[in-house]
Amino acid sequence: MELLADILRPKKLDDVIGQEHLVGDNKILRNLVENKKMFSCILYGKPGIGKTSIAYAIVNELNLPYRFLNATINNKSDFDIVIEEAKMEGTLIVIMDEIHRLNKDKQDLLLPYIENGLIILIGLTTSNPYNRINPAIRSRLQIFELHELSLEDIVKGLKKACEKLEKIVIDDKSLKYIAQVSSGDFRSAINLLEISYYSSKNHKITIDILKDINSKPVFFHDKNEDGHYEVLSAFQKSIRGSDPDAAVHYLARLIEAGDLDSIYRRMSVIAYEDIGMANPAMGPKVMAAIHAAELVGLPEARIPLAQVVIELAMSPKSNSAIMAIDEALNDIRSGNTGNVPTHIKNHNPNYKYPHNYKNSYVEQQYLPDNIKNRKYYNKKNNKYENSLNKFHEEMRDNK
Repeated sequence: MELLADILRPKKLDDVIGQEHLVGDNKILRNLVENKKMFSCILYGKPGIGKTSIAYAIVNELNLPYRFLNATINNKSDFDIVIEEAKMEGTLIVIMDEIHRLNKDKQDLLLPYIENGLIILIGLTTSNPYNRINPAIRSRLQIFELHELSLEDIVKGLKKACEKLEKIVIDDKSLKYIAQVSSGDFRSAINLLEISYYSSKNHKITIDILKDINSKPVFFHDKNEDGHYEVLSAFQKSIRGSDPDAAVHYLARLIEAGDLDSIYRRMSVIAYEDIGMANPAMGPKVMAAIHAAELVGLPEARIPLAQVVIELAMSPKSNSAIMAIDEALNDIRSGNTGNVPTHIKNHNPNYKYPHNYKNSYVEQQYLPDNIKNRKYYNKKNNKYENSLNKFHEEMRDNK
Protein backbone atom coordinates (compact mmCIF):
# COMPACT_ATOMS: atom_id res chain seq x y z
CA MET A 1 0.00 0.00 0.00
CA GLU A 2 1.32 3.41 -0.97
CA LEU A 3 1.98 5.66 1.99
CA LEU A 4 0.15 8.95 2.34
CA ALA A 5 3.46 10.86 2.31
CA ASP A 6 4.20 9.40 -1.13
CA ILE A 7 0.70 10.12 -2.43
CA LEU A 8 1.12 13.74 -1.36
CA ARG A 9 4.53 14.15 -2.97
CA PRO A 10 4.31 17.45 -4.91
CA LYS A 11 4.02 17.16 -8.68
CA LYS A 12 4.69 20.86 -9.17
CA LEU A 13 6.09 23.78 -7.18
CA ASP A 14 2.57 25.03 -6.37
CA ASP A 15 2.09 21.88 -4.28
CA VAL A 16 5.13 22.53 -2.06
CA ILE A 17 4.33 23.43 1.53
CA GLY A 18 6.20 26.53 2.72
CA GLN A 19 9.61 27.59 1.32
CA GLU A 20 8.11 30.69 -0.29
CA HIS A 21 11.57 32.30 -0.38
CA LEU A 22 12.57 29.71 -3.00
CA VAL A 23 9.38 28.63 -4.78
CA GLY A 24 7.11 31.65 -4.31
CA ASP A 25 6.15 34.05 -7.06
CA ASN A 26 9.20 35.59 -8.75
CA LYS A 27 11.60 33.60 -6.50
CA ILE A 28 14.71 31.88 -7.77
CA LEU A 29 13.62 28.25 -8.15
CA ARG A 30 10.24 29.31 -9.52
CA ASN A 31 11.90 31.50 -12.13
CA LEU A 32 14.39 28.81 -13.13
CA VAL A 33 11.59 26.33 -13.73
CA GLU A 34 9.49 28.86 -15.64
CA ASN A 35 12.52 29.67 -17.80
CA LYS A 36 13.02 25.93 -18.40
CA LYS A 37 16.57 26.09 -17.03
CA MET A 38 18.14 24.31 -14.08
CA PHE A 39 21.62 24.37 -12.58
CA SER A 40 23.32 21.97 -10.20
CA CYS A 41 22.47 22.87 -6.64
CA ILE A 42 22.26 21.74 -3.04
CA LEU A 43 19.06 21.92 -1.01
CA TYR A 44 19.77 21.76 2.68
CA GLY A 45 17.71 21.96 5.83
CA LYS A 46 16.15 19.90 8.59
CA PRO A 47 14.32 16.61 7.88
CA GLY A 48 10.76 16.73 6.60
CA ILE A 49 10.69 20.34 5.38
CA GLY A 50 10.56 19.75 1.63
CA LYS A 51 14.00 19.06 0.13
CA THR A 52 12.99 15.91 -1.75
CA SER A 53 9.57 17.36 -2.56
CA ILE A 54 11.10 20.41 -4.23
CA ALA A 55 13.55 18.23 -6.18
CA TYR A 56 10.75 16.02 -7.53
CA ALA A 57 8.57 19.04 -8.32
CA ILE A 58 11.43 20.55 -10.35
CA VAL A 59 12.05 17.44 -12.47
CA ASN A 60 8.32 16.97 -13.06
CA GLU A 61 7.82 20.55 -14.21
CA LEU A 62 10.95 20.53 -16.40
CA ASN A 63 9.93 17.13 -17.80
CA LEU A 64 13.56 16.02 -17.89
CA PRO A 65 14.81 12.46 -17.28
CA TYR A 66 16.16 11.94 -13.77
CA ARG A 67 17.53 9.35 -11.42
CA PHE A 68 17.55 9.21 -7.63
CA LEU A 69 20.74 8.14 -5.87
CA ASN A 70 21.88 7.93 -2.26
CA ALA A 71 25.51 8.91 -1.68
CA THR A 72 25.90 6.18 0.94
CA ILE A 73 23.79 3.29 -0.36
CA ASN A 74 24.55 3.41 -4.08
CA ASN A 75 27.97 2.12 -5.10
CA LYS A 76 30.36 3.23 -7.82
CA SER A 77 28.85 0.93 -10.43
CA ASP A 78 25.45 2.60 -9.89
CA PHE A 79 27.11 5.92 -10.61
CA ASP A 80 28.70 4.48 -13.78
CA ILE A 81 25.26 3.40 -15.01
CA VAL A 82 23.83 6.86 -14.37
CA ILE A 83 26.67 8.49 -16.31
CA GLU A 84 26.12 6.19 -19.31
CA GLU A 85 22.41 6.97 -19.18
CA ALA A 86 23.20 10.70 -19.12
CA LYS A 87 25.34 10.28 -22.24
CA MET A 88 22.42 8.62 -24.02
CA GLU A 89 19.84 11.19 -22.83
CA GLY A 90 22.00 14.24 -23.45
CA THR A 91 21.10 15.72 -20.04
CA LEU A 92 20.12 13.88 -16.88
CA ILE A 93 19.07 15.28 -13.51
CA VAL A 94 20.52 13.30 -10.62
CA ILE A 95 18.83 13.80 -7.26
CA MET A 96 21.47 12.87 -4.69
CA ASP A 97 20.31 12.20 -1.13
CA GLU A 98 22.81 12.58 1.72
CA ILE A 99 25.23 14.36 -0.58
CA HIS A 100 27.43 15.27 2.41
CA ARG A 101 28.43 11.58 2.53
CA LEU A 102 29.67 11.50 -1.06
CA ASN A 103 33.19 10.05 -0.98
CA LYS A 104 36.11 11.27 -3.10
CA ASP A 105 35.94 8.44 -5.67
CA LYS A 106 32.30 9.18 -6.46
CA GLN A 107 32.97 12.92 -6.52
CA ASP A 108 35.83 12.49 -8.98
CA LEU A 109 33.55 10.38 -11.14
CA LEU A 110 30.77 12.98 -11.27
CA LEU A 111 32.68 16.26 -11.40
CA PRO A 112 33.57 16.31 -15.12
CA TYR A 113 29.94 15.64 -16.09
CA ILE A 114 28.63 18.28 -13.71
CA GLU A 115 31.06 20.78 -15.20
CA ASN A 116 30.08 20.06 -18.83
CA GLY A 117 26.36 20.07 -17.97
CA LEU A 118 25.71 16.44 -18.91
CA ILE A 119 24.53 15.87 -15.32
CA ILE A 120 22.49 18.39 -13.35
CA LEU A 121 22.99 17.44 -9.73
CA ILE A 122 20.41 18.31 -7.08
CA GLY A 123 21.99 17.41 -3.75
CA LEU A 124 19.92 16.92 -0.61
CA THR A 125 21.33 17.16 2.89
CA THR A 126 20.45 17.94 6.50
CA SER A 127 24.06 18.97 7.12
CA ASN A 128 25.48 22.43 6.58
CA PRO A 129 27.20 22.12 3.17
CA TYR A 130 29.72 24.82 4.07
CA ASN A 131 31.05 22.51 6.78
CA ARG A 132 30.36 19.00 5.54
CA ILE A 133 30.69 18.98 1.76
CA ASN A 134 34.02 18.84 -0.05
CA PRO A 135 34.91 22.29 -1.47
CA ALA A 136 35.67 20.75 -4.89
CA ILE A 137 32.05 19.77 -5.42
CA ARG A 138 30.53 22.57 -3.33
CA SER A 139 32.12 25.22 -5.56
CA ARG A 140 30.30 23.80 -8.58
CA LEU A 141 26.84 23.84 -7.02
CA GLN A 142 24.53 26.65 -5.94
CA ILE A 143 23.43 26.31 -2.33
CA PHE A 144 19.84 26.92 -1.24
CA GLU A 145 18.82 26.73 2.40
CA LEU A 146 15.29 25.64 3.25
CA HIS A 147 13.58 27.33 6.18
CA GLU A 148 11.76 25.61 9.02
CA LEU A 149 8.05 25.15 8.42
CA SER A 150 5.70 27.18 10.57
CA LEU A 151 2.79 25.70 12.52
CA GLU A 152 0.47 27.31 9.97
CA ASP A 153 2.36 25.71 7.05
CA ILE A 154 2.00 22.25 8.55
CA VAL A 155 -1.70 22.68 9.41
CA LYS A 156 -2.31 23.85 5.84
CA GLY A 157 -0.52 20.76 4.50
CA LEU A 158 -2.44 18.46 6.85
CA LYS A 159 -5.75 19.84 5.59
CA LYS A 160 -4.69 18.96 2.05
CA ALA A 161 -3.74 15.49 3.26
CA CYS A 162 -7.16 15.01 4.84
CA GLU A 163 -8.69 15.34 1.37
CA LYS A 164 -6.98 12.05 0.46
CA LEU A 165 -8.45 10.15 3.43
CA GLU A 166 -12.05 9.06 2.96
CA LYS A 167 -14.57 9.80 5.72
CA ILE A 168 -11.91 11.26 8.02
CA VAL A 169 -13.24 13.17 11.03
CA ILE A 170 -10.79 15.57 12.65
CA ASP A 171 -11.09 19.03 14.15
CA ASP A 172 -8.72 22.00 13.99
CA LYS A 173 -7.54 21.39 17.56
CA SER A 174 -6.32 17.90 16.64
CA LEU A 175 -4.67 19.16 13.46
CA LYS A 176 -2.83 21.78 15.50
CA TYR A 177 -1.73 19.12 18.00
CA ILE A 178 -0.25 17.01 15.18
CA ALA A 179 1.60 20.07 13.88
CA GLN A 180 2.95 20.87 17.33
CA VAL A 181 4.30 17.39 18.12
CA SER A 182 5.90 17.15 14.67
CA SER A 183 8.20 20.07 15.59
CA GLY A 184 8.42 21.38 12.02
CA ASP A 185 8.79 17.96 10.33
CA PHE A 186 5.93 17.73 7.81
CA ARG A 187 6.72 14.12 6.93
CA SER A 188 6.41 13.21 10.62
CA ALA A 189 3.09 15.08 10.78
CA ILE A 190 1.72 13.20 7.74
CA ASN A 191 2.81 9.85 9.17
CA LEU A 192 1.07 10.58 12.49
CA LEU A 193 -2.10 11.63 10.67
CA GLU A 194 -2.13 8.44 8.61
CA ILE A 195 -1.48 6.11 11.55
CA SER A 196 -4.17 7.78 13.65
CA TYR A 197 -6.62 7.55 10.73
CA TYR A 198 -6.23 3.81 10.40
CA SER A 199 -6.03 3.11 14.14
CA SER A 200 -9.19 5.04 15.10
CA LYS A 201 -12.74 3.76 15.08
CA ASN A 202 -14.75 5.12 12.16
CA HIS A 203 -11.68 7.21 11.20
CA LYS A 204 -12.51 9.77 13.89
CA ILE A 205 -9.26 11.31 15.13
CA THR A 206 -9.14 12.89 18.58
CA ILE A 207 -6.32 14.30 20.68
CA ASP A 208 -6.61 11.31 23.04
CA ILE A 209 -5.95 8.96 20.13
CA LEU A 210 -3.05 11.10 18.98
CA LYS A 211 -1.53 11.10 22.47
CA ASP A 212 -1.82 7.31 22.65
CA ILE A 213 0.23 7.11 19.46
CA ASN A 214 2.70 9.91 20.10
CA SER A 215 2.75 12.11 23.18
CA LYS A 216 6.38 13.08 22.78
CA PRO A 217 7.29 15.93 20.43
CA VAL A 218 9.69 15.13 17.62
CA PHE A 219 12.64 17.49 17.35
CA PHE A 220 15.69 17.47 15.13
CA HIS A 221 18.62 16.34 17.21
CA ASP A 222 21.17 13.93 15.80
CA LYS A 223 24.18 13.61 18.10
CA ASN A 224 26.46 13.03 15.13
CA GLU A 225 25.15 15.74 12.82
CA ASP A 226 24.75 19.51 12.61
CA GLY A 227 21.46 19.62 14.51
CA HIS A 228 23.27 18.58 17.66
CA TYR A 229 25.83 21.35 17.37
CA GLU A 230 23.13 23.87 16.56
CA VAL A 231 21.40 23.07 19.86
CA LEU A 232 24.70 23.25 21.76
CA SER A 233 25.46 26.59 20.10
CA ALA A 234 22.01 27.92 20.98
CA PHE A 235 22.50 26.67 24.56
CA GLN A 236 25.75 28.60 25.01
CA LYS A 237 24.51 31.71 23.23
CA SER A 238 21.38 31.82 25.37
CA ILE A 239 23.49 31.72 28.54
CA ARG A 240 25.92 34.28 27.12
CA GLY A 241 22.92 36.46 26.24
CA SER A 242 21.61 36.21 29.84
CA ASP A 243 18.32 34.53 28.83
CA PRO A 244 17.58 31.88 31.50
CA ASP A 245 14.37 30.73 29.80
CA ALA A 246 16.04 29.98 26.48
CA ALA A 247 18.99 28.39 28.29
CA VAL A 248 16.69 26.01 30.18
CA HIS A 249 14.83 25.21 26.95
CA TYR A 250 18.00 24.10 25.15
CA LEU A 251 19.18 22.29 28.27
CA ALA A 252 15.91 20.33 28.18
CA ARG A 253 16.50 19.42 24.53
CA LEU A 254 19.98 18.14 25.33
CA ILE A 255 18.68 16.18 28.32
CA GLU A 256 15.88 14.70 26.23
CA ALA A 257 18.51 13.57 23.71
CA GLY A 258 20.34 11.89 26.60
CA ASP A 259 23.52 13.82 25.91
CA LEU A 260 24.82 14.61 29.39
CA ASP A 261 28.48 14.56 28.36
CA SER A 262 28.00 17.45 25.92
CA ILE A 263 26.09 19.39 28.59
CA TYR A 264 28.94 18.93 31.06
CA ARG A 265 31.62 19.98 28.59
CA ARG A 266 29.72 22.99 27.31
CA MET A 267 28.80 24.27 30.79
CA SER A 268 32.43 23.97 31.86
CA VAL A 269 33.53 26.04 28.87
CA ILE A 270 30.80 28.64 29.46
CA ALA A 271 31.81 29.11 33.10
CA TYR A 272 35.28 30.26 32.04
CA GLU A 273 34.67 31.70 28.57
CA ASP A 274 31.52 33.73 29.13
CA ILE A 275 31.15 34.21 32.90
CA GLY A 276 34.86 34.24 33.58
CA MET A 277 36.28 36.96 35.81
CA ALA A 278 32.86 38.49 36.44
CA ASN A 279 31.88 35.58 38.68
CA PRO A 280 34.79 33.13 39.07
CA ALA A 281 32.87 31.10 41.64
CA MET A 282 30.80 29.66 38.78
CA GLY A 283 33.63 27.34 37.70
CA PRO A 284 33.57 25.32 40.95
CA LYS A 285 29.76 25.56 41.06
CA VAL A 286 29.50 24.01 37.61
CA MET A 287 31.81 21.18 38.64
CA ALA A 288 29.73 20.60 41.78
CA ALA A 289 26.53 20.47 39.71
CA ILE A 290 28.14 18.00 37.27
CA HIS A 291 29.23 15.82 40.20
CA ALA A 292 25.71 15.91 41.67
CA ALA A 293 24.16 15.05 38.29
CA GLU A 294 26.52 12.10 37.89
CA LEU A 295 25.79 10.96 41.44
CA VAL A 296 21.99 10.92 41.15
CA GLY A 297 21.65 10.17 37.42
CA LEU A 298 18.61 10.89 35.28
CA PRO A 299 15.85 11.94 35.75
CA GLU A 300 17.01 13.72 38.94
CA ALA A 301 20.16 15.00 37.22
CA ARG A 302 18.00 17.59 35.51
CA ILE A 303 17.58 19.46 38.83
CA PRO A 304 21.20 20.45 39.64
CA LEU A 305 21.82 21.05 35.93
CA ALA A 306 18.85 23.39 35.64
CA GLN A 307 19.89 25.28 38.76
CA VAL A 308 23.44 25.91 37.62
CA VAL A 309 22.34 26.78 34.06
CA ILE A 310 19.93 29.40 35.40
CA GLU A 311 22.70 30.85 37.57
CA LEU A 312 25.08 30.91 34.61
CA ALA A 313 22.51 32.81 32.56
CA MET A 314 21.78 35.26 35.39
CA SER A 315 25.44 35.88 36.26
CA PRO A 316 27.41 38.94 35.16
CA LYS A 317 29.50 38.20 32.08
CA SER A 318 33.14 38.76 31.18
CA ASN A 319 35.26 37.40 28.34
CA SER A 320 38.42 39.19 29.50
CA ALA A 321 40.26 35.92 30.25
CA ILE A 322 39.67 34.31 26.87
CA MET A 323 40.49 37.59 25.12
CA ALA A 324 43.77 37.83 27.05
CA ILE A 325 44.95 34.30 26.30
CA ASP A 326 43.91 34.52 22.63
CA GLU A 327 45.87 37.76 22.22
CA ALA A 328 48.92 36.15 23.83
CA LEU A 329 48.61 33.04 21.64
CA ASN A 330 48.28 35.22 18.56
CA ASP A 331 51.55 36.98 19.43
CA ILE A 332 53.34 33.68 19.95
CA ARG A 333 52.02 32.15 16.73
CA SER A 334 53.00 35.22 14.74
CA GLY A 335 56.52 35.24 16.19
CA ASN A 336 56.00 38.33 18.33
CA THR A 337 57.80 37.00 21.40
CA GLY A 338 61.44 37.58 22.38
CA ASN A 339 63.80 36.21 25.00
CA VAL A 340 62.85 35.81 28.64
CA PRO A 341 64.42 38.74 30.58
CA THR A 342 67.71 37.65 32.15
CA HIS A 343 66.79 38.69 35.71
CA ILE A 344 63.80 36.31 35.88
CA LYS A 345 65.64 33.29 34.55
CA ASN A 346 66.49 30.49 36.99
CA HIS A 347 68.77 31.39 39.92
CA ASN A 348 69.58 34.87 38.71
CA PRO A 349 70.90 37.09 41.55
CA ASN A 350 69.30 40.20 40.03
CA TYR A 351 65.78 38.82 40.49
CA LYS A 352 63.73 40.82 43.01
CA TYR A 353 61.65 38.50 45.21
CA PRO A 354 58.25 40.31 45.57
CA HIS A 355 57.54 38.87 49.05
CA ASN A 356 60.53 40.75 50.39
CA TYR A 357 58.84 44.06 49.55
CA LYS A 358 55.89 46.00 50.89
CA ASN A 359 52.53 44.60 49.76
CA SER A 360 54.50 41.78 48.11
CA TYR A 361 55.08 43.98 45.10
CA VAL A 362 58.15 45.40 43.41
CA GLU A 363 58.50 46.92 39.96
CA GLN A 364 60.51 44.87 37.50
CA GLN A 365 60.17 43.77 33.90
CA TYR A 366 58.64 40.36 33.21
CA LEU A 367 57.81 40.45 29.50
CA PRO A 368 60.51 40.21 26.79
CA ASP A 369 62.06 43.51 25.68
CA ASN A 370 60.27 43.78 22.32
CA ILE A 371 56.81 43.39 23.90
CA LYS A 372 57.53 44.80 27.35
CA ASN A 373 54.58 47.21 27.15
CA ARG A 374 52.12 44.69 25.69
CA LYS A 375 48.77 44.56 27.48
CA TYR A 376 46.74 41.37 27.16
CA TYR A 377 44.29 41.59 30.02
CA ASN A 378 41.69 44.32 29.74
CA LYS A 379 39.18 44.22 32.53
CA LYS A 380 35.45 44.36 31.99
CA ASN A 381 33.21 46.61 34.06
CA ASN A 382 31.81 44.26 36.70
CA LYS A 383 31.96 44.09 40.49
CA TYR A 384 34.57 41.37 40.82
CA GLU A 385 37.01 42.67 38.20
CA ASN A 386 36.58 46.22 39.48
CA SER A 387 37.50 45.09 42.99
CA LEU A 388 40.53 43.16 41.72
CA ASN A 389 41.64 46.15 39.68
CA LYS A 390 41.26 48.46 42.67
CA PHE A 391 43.36 46.13 44.82
CA HIS A 392 45.98 45.84 42.09
CA GLU A 393 46.24 49.61 41.70
CA GLU A 394 46.49 50.20 45.45
CA MET A 395 49.17 47.52 45.76
CA ARG A 396 51.26 49.23 43.08
CA ASP A 397 50.64 52.77 44.39
CA ASN A 398 51.59 51.88 47.98
CA LYS A 399 54.71 49.88 47.20
